[in-house]
Amino acid sequence: MPYRRLPNTDSARIRAMKAALDKGRTLHPSKLAYSQAMYVKLKTFMPAFEKAVQEQRIATQLQATNNKQYLVFVKKAQMYLSHFVQVLNFSILREELPESIRTLYGLKTTFKKVPPLNTEEEIINTGKEIIEGEEKRTRRGGTPLLNPKISMVKMHYEKFMDACHHQKILKDNSSRAQMKVASLRTKADDIILEIWNDIELQYEDYPSKEKRDTCIEYGLVYVYRKKEVHKTNSFLQLSA
Repeated sequence: MPYRRLPNTDSARIRAMKAALDKGRTLHPSKLAYSQAMYVKLKTFMPAFEKAVQEQRIATQLQATNNKQYLVFVKKAQMYLSHFVQVLNFSILREELPESIRTLYGLKTTFKKVPPLNTEEEIINTGKEIIEGEEKRTRRGGTPLLNPKISMVKMHYEKFMDACHHQKILKDNSSRAQMKVASLRTKADDIILEIWNDIELQYEDYPSKEKRDTCIEYGLVYVYRKKEVHKTNSFLQLSA
């Protein structure tokens, strides 16, 4: 015997509400299998829920699409900062600059590696220290480091910062949209459950198959259990 399965995705919730709403629009209230009060509630609620789901999908898609370009800026900033620190370390190795100069760039005096640049925070903090350090050194009369110049490092760092800010806005928009949909799901589920219960109650005296077929017209979903599906398939094969 198939059992009723309530919607468990937003798309399924919208389909269920649309099916019930369509029935309410085409049938006279006296012939509708659920109450007119529920029809009014559904008619008011469904557009708001559908709009919230659509806005969530758009926000999530924008975030995902922008993320591809954002990662390009991340890699560029990582590369230019990494190369600049390597050039700095080579200059120290050649004794063109003292080891103590590293502290001007926010680095430990004896730290001869490139600092970690794996997270946004690490790129932001390290980039700020490196750029400010090189600008301070050159203002004091130091010869600018080349390949890359600090102006190139700064340009890619600022592009990364702009992209980071934009991506954060998109992420916040997506989170707010998700929270809004989440806050409406419970009401959607309550409305669908009440309507479906009313519909099944209306046709409870019908023969099982006729009852299910009639309820399906209102958007109710019935599924077979795995064992029942296997038995049905076996029966159809034997009947063929």
